[in-house]
Amino acid sequence: MVLPIEPEFEQALNELTQSLQPFLASNPHYQKALDIVQIPERVLQFRVVWEDDKGVPQVNRGFRVQYNSALGPYKGGLRLHPSVNLSILKFLGFEQIFKNALTGLSMGGGKGGSDFDPKGKSDSEIRRFCTAFMGELFRHIGQDTDVPAGDIGTGAREIGFLFGAYKRLRNEFVGMLTGKGIHWGGSFIRPEATGYGLIYFVEHMIAKSCPEFSLNLPSTVVAVSGSGNVSQFTALKVIELGATVKTLSDSKGAVVAPEGFTKEDILSIGQLKLKGGSLESWVTEQQSSRFVYHAGKRPWTLLPVIHHALPGATQNEVSGEEAEALVTAGVRVVAEGSNMGCTEDAVEVFENARKAGKGVWYAPGKAANCGGVAVSGLEMAQNSQRLAWTTEEVDSKLKGIMTEAYSQCLNAGTKWSGESLADNVLPSLLAGANVAGFIKVADAMKEHGDWW
Repeated sequence: MVLPIEPEFEQALNELTQSLQPFLASNPHYQKALDIVQIPERVLQFRVVWEDDKGVPQVNRGFRVQYNSALGPYKGGLRLHPSVNLSILKFLGFEQIFKNALTGLSMGGGKGGSDFDPKGKSDSEIRRFCTAFMGELFRHIGQDTDVPAGDIGTGAREIGFLFGAYKRLRNEFVGMLTGKGIHWGGSFIRPEATGYGLIYFVEHMIAKSCPEFSLNLPSTVVAVSGSGNVSQFTALKVIELGATVKTLSDSKGAVVAPEGFTKEDILSIGQLKLKGGSLESWVTEQQSSRFVYHAGKRPWTLLPVIHHALPGATQNEVSGEEAEALVTAGVRVVAEGSNMGCTEDAVEVFENARKAGKGVWYAPGKAANCGGVAVSGLEMAQNSQRLAWTTEEVDSKLKGIMTEAYSQCLNAGTKWSGESLADNVLPSLLAGANVAGFIKVADAMKEHGDWW
């Protein structure tokens, strides 16, 4: 059979397959599980016809990839962006399987969305699109079947419209979406969860590998890419702890703050992004020499010294050349707030630097950014109990989940990387995340009779 060309999915599958080689060499019977887990249980594709403000019908493609339910209901976001296609959603859903496994919560893996672009659309147009989209999706999701969430282009407004459409269609109020409003079934810390969880994971990496570049020190330089939800709360947590965030970016360019961003700067950017504004316009409005805008650039080559690099925008946003520049700039921790934020070439650069004892330590998104879906899982638990936990309770549970995820990756990476680790060489968290997540999912699948 001739398979379609799906570069993003093939990249994710190749990364997992390569990481699993030492484990599979010792446990060859698990090869059958790998053959089976890479094929989704179900792929849904449908048209979405909606009416614009001029009364003209518009059409988009809708998708839901229900990838694996071995550990629980399918769980993963809905992405609304013109770039959405089946390859991207298969890659995201495939990664989601193992990311969700690392949280220790009962969640399978899935992903969905549409090539609809919310930018430039009125609230009424977005509401009509969401109603039309849910008009098909509602047949395939539910609190015990498939629980979607937000993603790029799908924020609180869109989740509200989607939830309302489902409620009218099914005449029931259930937790079939996460990221809901705090007054109607949402969870505290959910908007902050991915960014905060990333930093909780990174703190463990720093404590083991380079405590001299602690996030409690103003001299520690952190480069963050992106300026959406994940990047904003990543930056806010770093600033709260005391380190210095010097970069943010969007699809049009990057902003460098040589003296560092303040909490007020990040909050101001957050308000701008809610209105669909660009960082270029924000820098112009500031009328300050504190910021330098670089059109068409990403942050990784713009600073002479970077201690920690945290990609938070989208997939493949760190190239091999940019990875080389980061190593030259003295980077010690690279942890993905975005999904598959580094290209294969970039990951190779970071892993080679780690093996050479240069102190560079890379954490893949399936481990480092699992805090977002973890708190989605906690939201599902609260919905099932008809309870709402406090901010402190949710934050404490999030810290515990990220600590356990780090420990799983560290232990599996130490055992199954296939490397003889010298005293100054750190274990591979890439291998650790992939092996730990895979074993958990494969074992459940075997017990369900999915392979033998």
